Amino acid sequence: MAADIKNDNQPYDDINITPMLDLAYVLLVTFIILTTASVQGVRVNSPQTQAANNLAKPQTRAITITADGAVYLDAFPVSMEQLSSSLAQYKSANPALPVVLKADAAAQYERVMEVLEIAKKLDITEIGLVTKRSAG
Repeated sequence: MAADIKNDNQPYDDINITPMLDLAYVLLVTFIILTTASVQGVRVNSPQTQAANNLAKPQTRAITITADGAVYLDAFPVSMEQLSSSLAQYKSANPALPVVLKADAAAQYERVMEVLEIAKKLDITEIGLVTKRSAG
């Protein structure tokens, strides 16, 4: 009976880590949700069409042109030279590389043609143009 009673001066050597693990899991989930919510791309005002099909495929690369002429590849700003080299790397990894071009309705047509020329030089044939479906 005396062996079951601990002395008050004896150090407590068992640490309960369950609350710390619960906190770590909550923080992990919070960071995952915040990082996926922040990577949505560049917002542009796409032109409207009557018939718009979904062009999403696995490993699709998105090229975005804003109204002021800035070019983005998968939400990262790039120059035309960087766009060409990055697309060439993606094309070497996937010969049937699908690309979608999302441009603002007020974007310069010349900028759109420059991007299409780069895709043509790299022999990228699967190119989709992103539009908004009109209500009518």
